[in-house]
Amino acid sequence: MAGIPFPACFVEFFKSGKLRYLGVSLNFLKAMMRRIPYLNGIRAFEAAARLGSFATAAKELNVTPAAVSRMVRLLEQRLGLALFVREANRLALTPAGRSYQAGLTQIFDALANLTDQVRTLAASPVLTVGVGPTFAIRWLIPRLTDFAKVAPEVDVRITTGGVAVPFSDDWTCGIRLGTGDWPGLIAEPLFAADLTPVCAPRVAARIKTPAALKNEKLLRVAHAEEDWPRWFAAAGVPKLAAKGPLFEYYGHALQAAADGVGVALGIRPYIDDDLAAGRLIAPFALSVPKGEQWYLVFREFRREEPALRAFSHWITKAARR
Repeated sequence: MAGIPFPACFVEFFKSGKLRYLGVSLNFLKAMMRRIPYLNGIRAFEAAARLGSFATAAKELNVTPAAVSRMVRLLEQRLGLALFVREANRLALTPAGRSYQAGLTQIFDALANLTDQVRTLAASPVLTVGVGPTFAIRWLIPRLTDFAKVAPEVDVRITTGGVAVPFSDDWTCGIRLGTGDWPGLIAEPLFAADLTPVCAPRVAARIKTPAALKNEKLLRVAHAEEDWPRWFAAAGVPKLAAKGPLFEYYGHALQAAADGVGVALGIRPYIDDDLAAGRLIAPFALSVPKGEQWYLVFREFRREEPALRAFSHWITKAARR
């Protein structure tokens, strides 16, 4: 092994299996070899970049401005690039500095939120649910009172989630529509996602057959252009085309349908409460599977958390009603 650099030497030694009896794995070796950043410098830089000066950052960090400047300078030396342009009475970020600061502030905010959650665990379990806005408004929020009855000790926090938003490690869980294939996440099925046209009662009164939809404004959802063609094909009217206002979210289209603007293609469970209350009418009995379903998703390491166990039990039961 002469001449092989130290890390490569260790890699070869581990691959040989000579240390396998010690239970040491290559993953552990990789962790040992991780390049640990200069955390003091990173903290000083982020504060100075966010606040716009070394002096203000020094007050936040409870050090001197000279100490902040020194730590940032050392960080720049270790990175091999400038993060600030230092001018008289002015501190400006370089392009690299702007990019670095944007990412670091997000990381520190997430770390602060996670730390807050851990601290509050001693007082009460915290449940942070990442969920899309339409699911939150049309199904989850109206049922939070029911959850509070079975788990009054849980501190519930709802944050914007959904497939389009990366799953955050400070979330306890999320609710997503899809195929259940999200690397790194456990996905437990909740609801089928069936599609059926819905509209206001006065609009439903004039719709007698699927073919009659050609005379109506058919409300569309920007990220679900395939929904109407899927339903038309199942209803035996594949030549129909949806022509009507385009909305960003299902919730917008469903509100427009309830207001009589046109006919929306409702997805369950978004429409369940409105159908039960008579605010929306489903003029046809035909429901078509969307090809996806709703899942409760979470990281494996959170599986045994009391708040997640309580929520999982409750929402799985509620989904069957």
